[in-house]
Amino acid sequence: MSASAESLIADIPAFAPHARPATLLRPTASTPGVRDSSIGGPLLWPADEPWPVCRAPHLMEVREKLSDEERETWQRIDSDMEERHRRNPGRGYEVTAEEARIQHQIMAGASMLDKITWERCRWVGDTSGPGVPMVPVVQLYSRNVPGEHWPAGMDVLQVLWCPNDHSELPGQPYYSGPTVELRYRSSSAVETVLNPPRPDRADEGYLPQPCAVDPVEIVDLPERDELPEDLYDEGCRWADARGIEYHRALACRSGWKVGGWPSWHLTDLIPIDCSCGARMRLFLTMESSNDGPDIVVGRFGELRIFTCPTDLSHPIRLNIQ
Repeated sequence: MSASAESLIADIPAFAPHARPATLLRPTASTPGVRDSSIGGPLLWPADEPWPVCRAPHLMEVREKLSDEERETWQRIDSDMEERHRRNPGRGYEVTAEEARIQHQIMAGASMLDKITWERCRWVGDTSGPGVPMVPVVQLYSRNVPGEHWPAGMDVLQVLWCPNDHSELPGQPYYSGPTVELRYRSSSAVETVLNPPRPDRADEGYLPQPCAVDPVEIVDLPERDELPEDLYDEGCRWADARGIEYHRALACRSGWKVGGWPSWHLTDLIPIDCSCGARMRLFLTMESSNDGPDIVVGRFGELRIFTCPTDLSHPIRLNIQ
């Protein structure tokens, strides 16, 4: 038996209660149709059903030119800082408390200073316009991705997002990224298909290239924070003896994934709870890549969708790592 989560469980049965089924989607560039499972492909969307539009505030960059006096003051502070470093190379580039106060005053709450144009830049929520049409991200048929997450009578899952960044979305604490919608439907109920509108404003990183999927079912295991310490150590020793890493090879498998366990590689474990009090489960992972769908979320990270294990109608939660 190869070094897999199944073989680990066979050797260390204590891992069995922690195992979760998952499906790796393995997208490749293609031209899928509406009756195919796909990433970034066309959706089986009824012609008489309105296409979803995002009306949440979109983050828009606003630039403000520094006055001549502000620019000269900032340049003088930079010059003084460089001179102090030249005299004492063993120390870093530092500003005094008074200089930091003046810079803070010049920035006036802006997040960045462009020293080429000498503009301070800030991000604000923009609600002007009629809203932005959502774009297709994922379409999955139950025949390709079986599991317990399908509502009765439904065999198609569709995931759409707004191709723009948002922050402080209702019900999404500590999240900044695209708004996301999930739709389930019965393929047999769709006779004619809608040709969706295209967004007039979009971040190119949120426009996935069409891909077919090649699903493979796996068993996924959790990382350190979800396991007893001694069991985690035993799993790492088992993996090391076979020349693999426990994380990502056996646990929290990376890639476009349905189900399984989330990785908390950038932060400590963040328990995500539903409004009903239930601990939510990882439902879908969408991964940044330079090939295939060719999308970028966060700092080239993963956007994860969590759902309530007791009621799929409860609001989803979003997280980026």
